[in-house]
Amino acid sequence: MTRHRVVTAPELAPPVGFAHAVVAAPGATVHLGGQTAQDSTGAIVGTTMAEQFDVAAGNVVAALRAAGGEPGDLVSVQIFVTDVAAYKAALDELGPLWRKHFGRHYPAVALFGVVELFDPEAMIELMGVAVV
Repeated sequence: MTRHRVVTAPELAPPVGFAHAVVAAPGATVHLGGQTAQDSTGAIVGTTMAEQFDVAAGNVVAALRAAGGEPGDLVSVQIFVTDVAAYKAALDELGPLWRKHFGRHYPAVALFGVVELFDPEAMIELMGVAVV
Protein backbone atom coordinates (compact mmCIF):
# COMPACT_ATOMS: atom_id res chain seq x y z
CA MET A 1 0.00 0.00 0.00
CA THR A 2 2.75 2.46 0.88
CA ARG A 3 6.52 2.54 0.89
CA HIS A 4 6.41 4.78 3.94
CA ARG A 5 6.72 3.50 7.49
CA VAL A 6 3.67 4.13 9.66
CA VAL A 7 4.54 4.56 13.34
CA THR A 8 2.09 3.93 16.17
CA ALA A 9 3.16 5.31 19.53
CA PRO A 10 2.34 2.62 22.14
CA GLU A 11 1.55 5.16 24.86
CA LEU A 12 -1.12 6.89 22.72
CA ALA A 13 -4.67 5.75 22.01
CA PRO A 14 -4.81 3.48 18.95
CA PRO A 15 -5.26 5.51 15.78
CA VAL A 16 -8.46 4.96 13.81
CA GLY A 17 -8.47 6.38 10.29
CA PHE A 18 -5.11 8.11 10.70
CA ALA A 19 -1.49 7.44 11.68
CA HIS A 20 0.31 8.91 14.67
CA ALA A 21 3.39 9.44 12.52
CA VAL A 22 4.71 8.54 9.09
CA VAL A 23 8.39 8.20 8.24
CA ALA A 24 8.63 9.03 4.54
CA ALA A 25 10.65 6.85 2.20
CA PRO A 26 13.24 8.64 0.05
CA GLY A 27 11.77 10.53 -2.89
CA ALA A 28 10.47 13.86 -4.15
CA THR A 29 8.15 15.75 -1.81
CA VAL A 30 4.88 16.90 -3.36
CA HIS A 31 2.91 19.59 -1.55
CA LEU A 32 -0.71 19.49 -2.69
CA GLY A 33 -2.69 22.71 -2.71
CA GLY A 34 -6.03 22.83 -0.95
CA GLN A 35 -8.79 21.07 -2.86
CA THR A 36 -12.46 21.74 -2.35
CA ALA A 37 -15.49 20.29 -4.12
CA GLN A 38 -14.83 22.33 -7.26
CA ASP A 39 -15.83 20.78 -10.55
CA SER A 40 -13.89 21.43 -13.76
CA THR A 41 -15.67 24.78 -14.23
CA GLY A 42 -14.68 26.00 -10.77
CA ALA A 43 -18.17 25.65 -9.28
CA ILE A 44 -18.60 24.04 -5.87
CA VAL A 45 -20.76 20.91 -6.18
CA GLY A 46 -22.50 18.87 -3.50
CA THR A 47 -24.77 20.00 -0.70
CA THR A 48 -23.64 17.61 2.04
CA MET A 49 -20.34 17.07 3.79
CA ALA A 50 -20.06 13.60 2.23
CA GLU A 51 -20.81 14.81 -1.30
CA GLN A 52 -18.24 17.60 -1.00
CA PHE A 53 -15.66 15.27 0.57
CA ASP A 54 -16.08 12.87 -2.35
CA VAL A 55 -15.32 15.58 -4.91
CA ALA A 56 -12.51 17.18 -2.88
CA ALA A 57 -10.80 13.81 -2.30
CA GLY A 58 -11.05 13.04 -6.01
CA ASN A 59 -9.45 16.41 -6.74
CA VAL A 60 -6.58 15.64 -4.33
CA VAL A 61 -5.94 12.32 -6.10
CA ALA A 62 -6.10 14.01 -9.52
CA ALA A 63 -3.52 16.63 -8.46
CA LEU A 64 -1.33 13.94 -6.91
CA ARG A 65 -1.44 11.78 -10.04
CA ALA A 66 -0.63 14.82 -12.19
CA ALA A 67 2.53 15.16 -10.07
CA GLY A 68 3.44 11.50 -10.64
CA GLY A 69 2.12 10.10 -7.37
CA GLU A 70 -0.53 7.71 -6.10
CA PRO A 71 -2.65 7.79 -2.92
CA GLY A 72 -0.23 5.44 -1.13
CA ASP A 73 2.44 8.16 -1.47
CA LEU A 74 0.56 10.51 0.89
CA VAL A 75 2.34 11.08 4.19
CA SER A 76 -0.08 13.64 5.61
CA VAL A 77 -3.53 15.07 4.94
CA GLN A 78 -5.06 18.13 6.53
CA ILE A 79 -8.85 18.43 6.50
CA PHE A 80 -10.43 21.86 6.97
CA VAL A 81 -14.19 21.99 7.63
CA THR A 82 -16.60 24.79 8.35
CA ASP A 83 -18.69 22.54 10.63
CA VAL A 84 -16.88 19.96 12.76
CA ALA A 85 -20.15 18.56 14.13
CA ALA A 86 -21.42 17.94 10.57
CA TYR A 87 -18.13 16.20 9.71
CA LYS A 88 -18.42 13.94 12.76
CA ALA A 89 -22.07 13.21 11.95
CA ALA A 90 -21.04 12.14 8.42
CA LEU A 91 -18.26 9.76 9.50
CA ASP A 92 -20.22 6.65 8.50
CA GLU A 93 -20.49 8.05 4.97
CA LEU A 94 -16.95 9.44 4.89
CA GLY A 95 -15.18 6.13 5.66
CA PRO A 96 -16.25 4.43 2.41
CA LEU A 97 -15.46 7.60 0.47
CA TRP A 98 -11.96 7.72 1.98
CA ARG A 99 -11.39 4.12 0.90
CA LYS A 100 -12.79 4.88 -2.59
CA HIS A 101 -10.10 7.52 -3.16
CA PHE A 102 -7.22 6.58 -0.85
CA GLY A 103 -7.73 2.87 -0.21
CA ARG A 104 -6.90 1.64 3.27
CA HIS A 105 -3.89 3.95 3.42
CA TYR A 106 -4.14 6.21 6.46
CA PRO A 107 -1.39 8.84 6.63
CA ALA A 108 -0.95 11.38 9.40
CA VAL A 109 -4.28 13.26 9.36
CA ALA A 110 -5.54 16.36 11.16
CA LEU A 111 -9.00 17.94 11.18
CA PHE A 112 -9.35 21.71 11.57
CA GLY A 113 -12.58 23.59 12.19
CA VAL A 114 -12.47 26.92 10.38
CA VAL A 115 -14.87 29.85 10.15
CA GLU A 116 -14.99 29.82 6.36
CA LEU A 117 -13.17 28.71 3.23
CA PHE A 118 -12.32 30.78 0.14
CA ASP A 119 -15.46 29.64 -1.70
CA PRO A 120 -18.48 30.46 0.49
CA GLU A 121 -20.29 27.28 -0.66
CA ALA A 122 -17.36 25.03 0.29
CA MET A 123 -17.77 23.03 3.50
CA ILE A 124 -14.50 21.11 3.27
CA GLU A 125 -10.99 21.53 1.90
CA LEU A 126 -8.25 18.90 1.81
CA MET A 127 -4.49 19.52 1.63
CA GLY A 128 -1.80 16.89 1.53
CA VAL A 129 1.87 16.12 1.38
CA ALA A 130 3.17 13.12 -0.52
CA VAL A 131 6.62 11.66 -1.09
CA VAL A 132 6.86 10.13 -4.56
